[in-house]
Amino acid sequence: MIKASKLAYEYIRRDEEGNVEGIVRAIDGIDLDIKKGDFVAILGHNGSGKSTVAKEINAILEPTEGVLFVNGFDTSKEENIWNIRQSAGMVFQNPDNQLVASVVEEDVAFGPENLGVPTDDIIKRVAFALEKVGMTAYRTSSPNHLSGGQKQRIAIAGILAMKPKCIVLDEPTAMLDPNGRKEVIATIHELNKKEGITILLITHYMDEVVDCDKVIVMDNGKIVMHGTPREIFSRPEEVKKHKLDLPQATELAYELRKDGLDLPEGVLSVNEFVDAFVSEYGKK
Repeated sequence: MIKASKLAYEYIRRDEEGNVEGIVRAIDGIDLDIKKGDFVAILGHNGSGKSTVAKEINAILEPTEGVLFVNGFDTSKEENIWNIRQSAGMVFQNPDNQLVASVVEEDVAFGPENLGVPTDDIIKRVAFALEKVGMTAYRTSSPNHLSGGQKQRIAIAGILAMKPKCIVLDEPTAMLDPNGRKEVIATIHELNKKEGITILLITHYMDEVVDCDKVIVMDNGKIVMHGTPREIFSRPEEVKKHKLDLPQATELAYELRKDGLDLPEGVLSVNEFVDAFVSEYGKK
């Protein structure tokens, strides 16, 4: 679905007066191989390059070096941009930036209309997309009256109505409360499992990635760690070295291990922590 080889992106940094300060290498020669149906999380502190990767995948930015293919289309070729953006839909942090209509169903229909989809098919796509994100009951509502989590689900429905093979989500829960975050993450997982849509989730909430297939950690424009969530979070010191937190259950087990308790590495959830603790200390 997404294939990159030695992908790099540079931009010129200027001061407030417009004078050139230097060249910043936001992505520095990374390789990616994301298969159809994968659920992949990209982690990294601010400035690590993860959001730049998202913009490269959506052909918002063109590679400075290397190559990037999305659904078989070379992102450096201008004639492929339309096909790339149909293949990989983008969801941003602030859902208000993606909501363009005063009625929910009209907003979801906006993308297919711009693709020239026939009206009858648009109606079917809107119904399908709203059902998949659990927002059918709000189809005639104003987006302005929805919660943050509901707005983000409408933004996802708008992308889903365009029938992408992949959805790239750039910190989609950053502006949401805990309940809104749970709603959106649950929706994303359902689309991945039931519709087979490839998901690329960029986030700084570690608990959102424990159920992903793969995790990629970026730092200074490079990929510094990659593996399953359990493989990544079984190396807590290395994760922390890259200025990242651990999932809450992983952090608790890590701190208790440092205090001498015999708990396994790579604990990812509260249930896993409880099972491990009870198994080791429940009869003592």
